[in-house]
Amino acid sequence: MTAAQLREVVERLRAAGHWADGDLPILIVLDAGYDVTRLAFLLADLPVELLGRLRSDRVLYFPPPPQPPGKVGRKPKRGAEFKFEDESTWPTPARTATSVTSVTSRYGQAVARSWDRLHPLLSRRSAWTGHPAGDLPVIEGTVIRLQVDHLPGDRDPKPVWLWWSGVDATAADVDRLWRSFLQRFDLEHTFRFWKQTLGWTRPKIRTPEAADRWTRLVLAAHTQLRLARPLAEDLRKPWERPAKPSRLTPARVRRGFRRLHGKAPQPTGAPKPGTAGPGRPVDSKNKLRARQHPVGKHTKTDTQKNSKTKQAA
Repeated sequence: MTAAQLREVVERLRAAGHWADGDLPILIVLDAGYDVTRLAFLLADLPVELLGRLRSDRVLYFPPPPQPPGKVGRKPKRGAEFKFEDESTWPTPARTATSVTSVTSRYGQAVARSWDRLHPLLSRRSAWTGHPAGDLPVIEGTVIRLQVDHLPGDRDPKPVWLWWSGVDATAADVDRLWRSFLQRFDLEHTFRFWKQTLGWTRPKIRTPEAADRWTRLVLAAHTQLRLARPLAEDLRKPWERPAKPSRLTPARVRRGFRRLHGKAPQPTGAPKPGTAGPGRPVDSKNKLRARQHPVGKHTKTDTQKNSKTKQAA
């Protein structure tokens, strides 16, 4: 989403009464494909906080150290480097903002560490090409490193690097942020299920009112699949693990929905088939004679006679 679209979403939330003065800022979670620092700069006037994933090869910088009294010369613009791939550039634990350790059911032990007031080195390329003349802004934030024991399927986990647009993060903030980022995966799977399975974006809708009605129908279908979990049978694939009825996903409930369809009440009649009929029974004769139309062919002799008659005339 662009900055204009995010701004419109925030304004709609405020107009609908979902956010009021005094509430916590709206947290916007982004993946690595978005320029989270650029969006944080453009949305600085809104009550929002941005949390985005960074690549593992990024290099950020600390604020410049205070200049000693009496020293002349140009003040440095940035401090020490912070390389994600080089642990020797990480500060000592005394400079670490916080370290949060939690035990999860899916990932085992999760350790989140954060470093405060880190900013990227901006250049006048891509998004910052049209920035006014002068120095580019220094956008400080909090870097969070999340490390878990294992992933589903016993895969080797890699650390996840996050950048938060806020500063002075506490232990409660770090714990809330990394849990919010992991919650994004559930939302992404839900949106993909709506699009690929329930056909949310398949119709070519021309009016916003029709799009709203179709979205409500998709939500109703998704809710129906969630409510039908206790009645559905687990028709799992060979590579899937068995699950309790209360833990079935909507996709697995949909596999057994044909069996549930017979148990549910039928307020409407059965649809008429759209294919051709069965045809005439086997070993039965057709008593209707086919109509015969004159073919109208001419022999070669008749054609020659007609041509001679025309020449004589």
